This record gives sequence, C-alpha cells and structure tokens, in this order.
Amino acid sequence: MHVPSLIEKKRDGHKLTAEEIKFLVEGFTDGDIPEYQMSAWAMAVFFRGMNAVETKHLTEAMMNSGRVLKYPKDSPPKIDKHSTGGVGDKVSLVLAPLLACDDAWVPMISGRGLGITGGTLDKLESIPGFNVNLDDRRALKQLDKIGVFMIGQTSDICPADKKLYALRDVTGTVPSQALIVASVMSKKLAENLDRLVLDVKFGSGAFMKTRKEAEQLASAMTEVGEGMGVTTAHLLSPMDEPLGRNVGNALEVAEAVEVLQGRGPDDLTKLIVDLAEKVSKTPRKKLQARLKDGTTWKKFISMVYAQDGDATTLEKITEEHRAPIVEPLKAKKRGKVKKMDAELIGRASVLLGGGRQTSEDQIDFAVGMSAIKKIGEDVDLGEPLMMVHARTETSLNTVLPMLQKAVAIQ
Repeated sequence: MHVPSLIEKKRDGHKLTAEEIKFLVEGFTDGDIPEYQMSAWAMAVFFRGMNAVETKHLTEAMMNSGRVLKYPKDSPPKIDKHSTGGVGDKVSLVLAPLLACDDAWVPMISGRGLGITGGTLDKLESIPGFNVNLDDRRALKQLDKIGVFMIGQTSDICPADKKLYALRDVTGTVPSQALIVASVMSKKLAENLDRLVLDVKFGSGAFMKTRKEAEQLASAMTEVGEGMGVTTAHLLSPMDEPLGRNVGNALEVAEAVEVLQGRGPDDLTKLIVDLAEKVSKTPRKKLQARLKDGTTWKKFISMVYAQDGDATTLEKITEEHRAPIVEPLKAKKRGKVKKMDAELIGRASVLLGGGRQTSEDQIDFAVGMSAIKKIGEDVDLGEPLMMVHARTETSLNTVLPMLQKAVAIQ
C-alpha cells in the first residue's frame, strides 16, 4: 500500500478499510512508516474523524500490535474498569479488590499520572515495597490465588499505542476522539476481558470539560467494547471538585484505606459501588456490606502482600510519608463553599511534587492536600478549607495563591 495515498484518503474525509488501518499501525510499530507520515495521518484523523467501524478497526490493530493476555480454560469471568482520569480519583484501589470478592478475576493494568490527574501506579508505589512489575507467570498465579492484580503496562502490550501516544503528545493530536478511544480501549481489551466499566469524567478537573463531550466519548468507547465482544458499561461522573477529601499519592492511599475499612467520604464510596454494580452480579447491598465488614479490606491486604508490599504500613501511610510542612488554607469569610476547583487543586498538587511536569520527574509521595471541604459545606471565618502538605516553604508559597483562587465561599 502507498502511505501518502492513505494520508490523502483520510485528509479528504474518506473511510479507511480494516486492511489499510492495520497496514498503517503495523508499519508504524515496526518502524517501516516514519514519524512524519504517521503525524500527518494523525492530523488528518484529528480534523476528519473516524466512524465507529474505523475506530473499532484501529483499536483492534493497536491491541494486536502486541501481546493479548491469555488465561486457562474455564477460568472465572475477567472484569476491569477504566477511568478517564480525575483529581483525587483513588477508585481503583478499592474497586479492584471489591470486584475480586466475586467469583471473578480482575487483571487491572493501570497507568501513571498524566497532567493534573493522578496515576494508580504512583499511588500503589507509595506503599513500601509494592511491585507493579509482575511477569506473566507470577501475575497469573496471583489471579488464580486471590483474583486480582494491579500492575503497569509492559512493553509487549500495545506497543503501537505507546509509540502513537508519544507522537500525538508532540503534534497537537491528543484530543482526537477516535485516537483517544483506540488508545484507551486497545490497552483494556488486551487484558482479554469479559466485562468492562468505564468511568468517564467531565468538569474542570477532567479531560472532557462538558457532560456532552463525556457522553460522546463514553458512547464511542462502549460501542467499540461491545463490537469486540466485551460487555461494556459506562458511568458519567462530575469532576468539578476533587473526589473524596484527599489529593496526593500517600494521602489518597490513606483515604482508600478508610473506604476499605467501611469509613471514608460518601461521594467516593458511592462512586465505587455505582461502578461495581455495573459489572458485578452481586446486589448493591452486598457490595456495600463487603466494604463495611472487612471482606474487601482483607482482599486488598492479600494483594499488597502478594505484590511484595508492606501491608503493615497501610494504616500509617501518612506517617511513612510525612511532609515537613503541613499548613491550613484558612477561610477568609464565613459562609457556604460554592467552588472547590478540581483543576487548580490538581495543578497545585503537581507543583508541590505530587505529579510530574516532565516524564523524568520523581514523585513526592508525601505532598498534596487533605481534609478538603466539599461544595455546599458551611465554614467559619479562619476555619481550614484544606490542609496543604508541602516539602518546602518555597513550594508552599507557590501554590497558596492558586489554592485561594480555587475556592469560593458564598
């Protein structure tokens, strides 16, 4: 096939066949198609889009560019969840062990923080010793024994996605819906799932700013999942304020532990149960009971030990990672919290060191914000709106104006 002709075909708004898409993905992954041609093709897709059939073919080609997980015959149903990313989103830490309490396997392959959104792997690595890099044999053995693993993407899973994402990141084509869908779904479907639930965020702290954009993305991802034989459900969830009350790696693990022990913020617990209900055969009341009675907590501890983590640190994780400076952000007047901007709080967390500004940056597990007030709550003059955990006075003074701007009191 002639690559310039395929670029022109998409540029002019025509549909590409499964064979043409497969040729492009394979050629780029193997290094036969240079980056400048793939960049031009990605830009053509950005402007012209792809229909549902093309998006499915692109997802399939990217999924098949590497290894697809294999399981023994007659193994339990495989279930997972994907979130489009948010601020304070520690859902996976609780949802994965909760789903594994069913007669199901949860082979969760997670990512690192991206922009202002935190990454599940970074949070897990704040647990001393936790190993997110398991080989096939060990991962499968763990699934068989406790029904869940939480690991990072290996180099042989969806190599096309890794290569194409790096290109999109520097060519202004990240927001393309077709490319987003194929990127997300190729990685999830490489887990060889039976059921998948998608948590699609919208609002200031989300990739999709409006509910309409989130609905379009959720529908497109659901259609691809169903088209590839996976029972796929989705849930739209708001991200105008952080999820829960803590933002930052160890701080979010501490909050996840609260939920696993039957405590924790209502908004976080509700979202976890809402998502579980979409893919679990277990009634809602029983799912809620498993968070209260210690069943899910025990499963989480088993997973931490299985992946070399020190579970004895879980209930004192904020002592294990303690920021030298913990300062309150005080309310400047009495009233009701009207705004708690997730985007600005997420940005502040990154500036404190809780996220990466470049791919080489080291994560500071201790920093972030805790005890964040929720929209609608009453505050008194001088009452803490949140506690800011910082490594240095300089970083604290950098983020305080941003955090003041993030809050509005009525």
